Amino acid sequence: MLYATGFKKEDFRKPQVGVASTWSMVTPCNMHIDQLAVSVAQGINEAGGKAIVFNTITISDGISMGTEGMKYSLVSREVIADSIETVVGCQGFDGFVAVGGCDKNMPGCLMAIGRLNRPSLFVYGGTILPGEHEGRDVDLVNIFEAVGRNSAGTCSANEVERIAEVAIPGAGSCGGMYTANTMASAIEALGMSLPNSSAQAAISKDKTIDCEQAGAAVMHLIRRGLLPRDIMTREAFENAMTLVIALGGSTNAVMHLIAMAHSAGVKLTIDDWTRVGKRVPVLADLKPSGKYVMARLVEIGGTVPLMKMLLDEGLMHGDCMTVTGKTLRENLRKAPKYPKGQDVVHGFDNPIKSTSHLVIFRGNLCPGGAVGKISGKEGLQFAGKAIVFEDEESALHGILGGRVKKGHVVIIRSEGPKGGPGMREMLSPTSAIMGKGLGKDVVLITDGRFSGGSHGFVIGHVTPEAYEGGPIAVIRNGDPIRIDADTRTITLDIDGKELDRRLRLWKQPKPRYTRGVLAKYAALVRSASEGAVTD
Repeated sequence: MLYATGFKKEDFRKPQVGVASTWSMVTPCNMHIDQLAVSVAQGINEAGGKAIVFNTITISDGISMGTEGMKYSLVSREVIADSIETVVGCQGFDGFVAVGGCDKNMPGCLMAIGRLNRPSLFVYGGTILPGEHEGRDVDLVNIFEAVGRNSAGTCSANEVERIAEVAIPGAGSCGGMYTANTMASAIEALGMSLPNSSAQAAISKDKTIDCEQAGAAVMHLIRRGLLPRDIMTREAFENAMTLVIALGGSTNAVMHLIAMAHSAGVKLTIDDWTRVGKRVPVLADLKPSGKYVMARLVEIGGTVPLMKMLLDEGLMHGDCMTVTGKTLRENLRKAPKYPKGQDVVHGFDNPIKSTSHLVIFRGNLCPGGAVGKISGKEGLQFAGKAIVFEDEESALHGILGGRVKKGHVVIIRSEGPKGGPGMREMLSPTSAIMGKGLGKDVVLITDGRFSGGSHGFVIGHVTPEAYEGGPIAVIRNGDPIRIDADTRTITLDIDGKELDRRLRLWKQPKPRYTRGVLAKYAALVRSASEGAVTD
């Protein structure tokens, strides 16, 4: 069978190395990865291995956002992990390289790597170059926010269309410090991709070289017997968390890193984010809360100089092993500094925020935890009255239709891992809020997730979710709610006996899906605070 695929007699003496490609034409994030996989295979073959390229799926968050289809997004992370595990395990590969682009590819690939524990590493497909509109960088999120501005009467339909036509100029992952760039950076800091793999343009000579070098690197790992779980230690996950915070990364990193750690046999909890977050500042002025796209960070040297800054400040564990076969400290020994005069990455004397923007909340509304994205620009405290929506669609109509007003705490429930199912991202509602100019005047709380492109005063991953009878299930319109990011608490400000009475009367709704992948997912998935894992 292998002769038929192109094997020569001498190839059977070589290590067989898989290349897991997430190529697909459903999204620009992954449309070029077939060629990157060829470059990885070339690197493997030139280093003495025999590469075998295979494919797994990807879906498009950006295209499915705001629709029923988005319920498949987080599910796809599990499908990707399961499919890579299935192929590598079945074929008996000696090692493999995974190449990913869109949001769920990356944690899915790393979860498979952690489970299989064979010599392997990850290659990021790279960031998209920004579009240009009226002399400024634009990307996917600008389109969503333009829709919100259109409903507020400050942006014409023609303007929305003109932004849409230029915002995504070609291949690569969404351009800000959204989930794709966040997770790529985290994986690099974890030690599971080569230096600066997370900070290269998708279409560039550097990315092609990165792929070829990854092929050579996996052969070195095989010969040395260096396994992923030798690299994916608790300290390495703390390094990943540190870089995510310094970059102002996505809330999705909380869940994905917990899931990746679970697959590698490492105990990581949401409370570890609080512990690390107290000592790590936000230094990068990147979208969505900041000014710059990822391509501007690439231009000044990428992630490596920032990691050296964090290491020198004592915020990273330098002794962690990496896929180069060297420690993080050895990799960074000759790291350059950022050029003088740049303002993409701030110094420790002038941080964007002195502590983490990723805030883990507790309280009687979310006893199992919740994750907020608090840049500080929205304020740190808020008190308002609940306006409750049973799903994302009704919330979006309420925001665009003018029902949501200053002082509201917007509750979007029944969007959790089990209840959605699939825990949709609320990019459409958050973008509508920002577009309507309400970013500082309302808070949005959900048992769903947020896109890395969401900003404003937003809190998601509420646990227990509504479907499991968490307090979010019994909030009523007009209930007072207080949020304090300093004390990391969310309080449903009603009498405790009244809350208990409502919870006793609550009845679990019927599942929305009873067949197929969504039904299987809902039956298996753990809470958001546990990484929403299914194994």
